[in-house]
Formats: sequence, C-alpha cells, structure tokens
Amino acid sequence: NVMEIQRLIGADIIMAFDECTPYPCDYNYAKNSMHRTHRWLDRCITHLDKTPPEYGYSQSLFPIVQGSTYKDLREQSAEYIANAGAEGNAIGGLSVGEPAEEMYAMTEVVTNILPKEKPRYLMGVGTPINILENIALGVDMFDCVMPTRNARNGMLFTSHGTINIKNKKWQDDFSPLDENGTTYVDTFYTKAYLRHLFTVNEMLGKQIATMHNLGFYLWLVREARKHILAGDFASWKNMMVRQMDKRL
Repeated sequence: NVMEIQRLIGADIIMAFDECTPYPCDYNYAKNSMHRTHRWLDRCITHLDKTPPEYGYSQSLFPIVQGSTYKDLREQSAEYIANAGAEGNAIGGLSVGEPAEEMYAMTEVVTNILPKEKPRYLMGVGTPINILENIALGVDMFDCVMPTRNARNGMLFTSHGTINIKNKKWQDDFSPLDENGTTYVDTFYTKAYLRHLFTVNEMLGKQIATMHNLGFYLWLVREARKHILAGDFASWKNMMVRQMDKRL
C-alpha cells in the first residue's frame, strides 16, 4: 500500500522500506534489522516492477543502506544495495545520536562501495558542517529539518558561526541579520528586531529566521558545487568548517 501511495502522490523518488535502528544498537539486532531491510527492498522492487509510473514521468526507487555503526554490516548492506541496480541509493540510520566522527566513518565505508555515477542520498543530515564533511565523502543529496526546526527555536546559521537570537547580547544590536546573506530578510531586518519578535512570541520572528536559514543552506550547497567544479573544494571546506564552528 505504501508503495502505491508513493506512486499515486507522484513522488519523483520512492523510498524503499527500511528499519532505522536507534543508537546505540546491539550488534545482533542491527544485523537482523539490516536483513529485514534487504527483504523489504526485494518486495518493494517486485511490487514496483508490476506497476507503471504515474502521470507520464519516471519515478525512481531509492533503496536504503542500514547497519548501524558496525563497519562489517555497513559493508554488507552497501554491497546488497549497490547490486540492486537502482537509479540512486540512500544511506539511512545515521545522525540518530552517534558522534559525528562515527557518522563520517560509516558514510565513508558506504560511499566507497555505492556506485559513484548514481546519486547518493544521506538521510536526515544535518548541520552545515555535517553537510560539507559528507559532501567531501561523496554524498550528493541531503534532507533535514534542522534549518527550519532550529530557526523556530531562534538559532541562525551563518558563514561565520551560529547565532542564538534569543540571547540578551542582541537586544541593542541594530546590524543586519547577516550582511553576507542571500535572502532579503538578511539585510532588511536587524538582530535587535528579530530578538524582539522572539521575546514577544510573534510568529513573524520564526518565519524570518526560517527564511534566513533556508537561504543559507541553499547558498552553502551552491558554493560547495562551485568549489567542486573549481577544484578547490577541500581547502574551501576546511576554511568554512573553522568559521562555522563558532557561537557568535
């Protein structure tokens, strides 16, 4: 039924069933869960092969690599997913509480196996720093609630670090939200005004912060693409990580 629903709503990318294990996770549970995910994938492929795409355009199935933070399980799952021959592949079960270094290590294990000519989608990640580090490991696609959720709680991401706009230090700061920002809210509104909106619980404050964060994320990945094409992504990434790893 869920495969049919994804067909009917016109999904461009249909996600296969998987089980996202928690962190930490017992090895045997993670292993059984991984095999369950693989069995579900086989059923998803069988079902979708019997049904035509809707609305006259292609709908791609993305299977999902699992295996928790166990290298051997991640390798097994990545091999299984790669052999499925899908148009793109996803990496799941990360950014669920494990240290960032473990996430990067597991991502690298998987991206070394998944075909480079097909999109590699890391699910549920992450901070701006997470995104750049995983791009460096070969990830092409991301999704995450962080820019909008954190915005609603008063956190702004910028190229020079994060701002908690609720802090009293911004009360009399009438400088733009982000002089280097790419959305109109960045230079139209001041930090003091946005802090006031959060202080009085005015919904407009959350909207402005959300627009800023989404604009910043879009700018960040555009810049990443530009520096990849220019051949200097590694040095630019290292500079950006140092800058963004600050609380302003």
